[in-house]
Amino acid sequence: MKTTLIFVFAGAFVGAAIASLVVPPALAWYTSPGGLPRGADIPAVVQIPEVIRYATTRLIEGQLIGAAIGGAVGLALGIVVTRKGKPAPAPG
Repeated sequence: MKTTLIFVFAGAFVGAAIASLVVPPALAWYTSPGGLPRGADIPAVVQIPEVIRYATTRLIEGQLIGAAIGGAVGLALGIVVTRKGKPAPAPG
């Protein structure tokens, strides 16, 4: 039980760390305008509080998803590792 729990927490931590590296570039790519030539000015009126709220919300959601996926992978690995460590029951 303890080993499986360690794997779950480690997986969640690694998943959140990977999401912290992957989500910002993906978010920048997703929100960038397409089809504009290089160096073209983008006329925009931006509400800074809304942009900050949107970006931080998406980052935190990405980290939660990454942590959940990492925790699930850690749970599976923890189960596999603990099952292999136990000897098979003797027949009869």
